Amino acid sequence: MRIKKRLLAVLLAVVVAMVAAGCGMGFEPAVEEATPATEAATTTQAPEPTTTTAAPEVTTTTAAPEATATTPSALTEADLIDVGAEPGSGEGIKIGYISLGDSIPFVKLVSDNVREQAEIAGAEFVFCDGEVDPTKSLECARTLGVQEVDVVINFNLFEDAAAEICEAYGNKPTISIDIHQTCETSFFGADNFRAGFMTGASTGLHIQANFDCEYDEFVLLNALAAGQVVIERGDGAVAGFEEICGEIPEDKFTFVDVPSIAVDEARVNFGDWLTTHPDAEVIAVASTNDDMFLGAIAATEAAGRDGQVFGTAQGADESSWVRIVCDESWVADTAYFPERYGRTTVPAAIAAAQGIEIPDPLFVNHIVLTNNPAILGTDLFPTAPFTDFYPDQTCG
Repeated sequence: MRIKKRLLAVLLAVVVAMVAAGCGMGFEPAVEEATPATEAATTTQAPEPTTTTAAPEVTTTTAAPEATATTPSALTEADLIDVGAEPGSGEGIKIGYISLGDSIPFVKLVSDNVREQAEIAGAEFVFCDGEVDPTKSLECARTLGVQEVDVVINFNLFEDAAAEICEAYGNKPTISIDIHQTCETSFFGADNFRAGFMTGASTGLHIQANFDCEYDEFVLLNALAAGQVVIERGDGAVAGFEEICGEIPEDKFTFVDVPSIAVDEARVNFGDWLTTHPDAEVIAVASTNDDMFLGAIAATEAAGRDGQVFGTAQGADESSWVRIVCDESWVADTAYFPERYGRTTVPAAIAAAQGIEIPDPLFVNHIVLTNNPAILGTDLFPTAPFTDFYPDQTCG
């Protein structure tokens, strides 16, 4: 594909840069175990990041009573997706979890729900925050190996580090979240091409309704460090936009890479792009997460170019809610429902630890949330008003 070739070329450059940068890193991640199952109603917060070289302290949770249900030999998608953990089902199982980085709101929601569901299941739970750093993610994996976990829920961002990370915890059964890992038993997360398609098409529907598909630039915000999954999302976003507005001319396409997937880096990188495109007045954007689009909107406002950017992001975590509802630039959001990820990953992890066959992959059921009349009700994909799933927001 024309766009995919461009992205792969950028990916090679990013990987080389990451390898060079990674050699100088040497941080210890913060590690924590969950509170006992008897205190499952209380959600604990992830610890403050630490840069000490001492081994992380780990405590042991209290297991819940042993489950009595007959163990099946195989499970279906219907048995696992969004079902929630059965109390006591994790008795005697130690679940390790590598967070992508709890400083990112979407990831924090995932982590909190994974922890909550592990507590409900009565499993021992070992948490470690990779802090959006491949070196720290590797150190997390080594810690899980020392802790002799039975199964790992792995949310490592850096695909090129996946093999080493898996090896560090002994290639134990693994449920990967949103980024493929080399040792994964099953992948859970975005249906990447479809989620991307929904995102790009939503932007396209807005541009079609308001500008008759006449636009100055199309910008794809992505983080190629995450590897194949984000290439699929990016390809899907381009395909979705082109489904509505036709092929994007080469001179109107821009890829902006944000390796950290964070707001601050996106603000800088998109701001730099705006500086080099002073005459662009209708800018169509597709972003593969919320944080990058939040940064892009902030850069647009700082440059005094409000009303020139129109885009759709992915995730719909709480950090983006006010923008989704109140900002005309944010035309829609492809929802992932991160606050429910543990309801699938924990039951899947318990099954994998017990040697039960589970489907691979397991996908999120995406819905585009929007109040935009050009998008709401399209027959291309599921849509819903924002308030069908989340509380209404006060627009200041």
